[in-house]
Amino acid sequence: MRRFSPFAALALVAGVAQGTAYELDAAHSGAGFAVTHMTVSKVRGAFYSISGTAEIDEENLAASSIRVVIDAASIDTGVDRRDEHLRSGDFLDVESHPEITFRSTSMEAIGDTELQVTGDLTIRGNTREVTFPVTVLGPIPDPQGGRRMGVEGELTIDRHDFGVSWSRLLDSGGLVVGDEVQIDVTAELVSEGAE
Repeated sequence: MRRFSPFAALALVAGVAQGTAYELDAAHSGAGFAVTHMTVSKVRGAFYSISGTAEIDEENLAASSIRVVIDAASIDTGVDRRDEHLRSGDFLDVESHPEITFRSTSMEAIGDTELQVTGDLTIRGNTREVTFPVTVLGPIPDPQGGRRMGVEGELTIDRHDFGVSWSRLLDSGGLVVGDEVQIDVTAELVSEGAE
């Protein structure tokens, strides 16, 4: 399989224009998470309402940007009662903070298909800078005449940094909910009207 540098991949998705805008294909994108429960297992879930845009300058990657918006109320762990608790003021407080957002501030190529992305992550109204590696997949032409590129990334955050601090202490000394949250993002970006 042919490998592209991130610059080449972004250039193909962008076509010939610089600073081209792309839409995140919500039907083929998602943000998942996992957090330790009672020190012995992990609860996994995902957010199923996600949108975003990317502005790509293939000749100056540093000038490129990505913005992602997640509907916090779309959290789904497969258990309705738990999901309602996660939406409450104990956790995400979706009534006061309906969106989780990420806005990139810099991108750097670190390999043939890898980028280092730094940006501001906002959860529950608290913003922290995060940096994580991203793998670029593609690009490929799509049946509608555009081009698609996949992006995959993972990072781990301390939920307390974002004001998500509810938990209880077990008799054994551990916490009901772990401090670290593992996040994985898979996004499909489409360049509308590319030839």
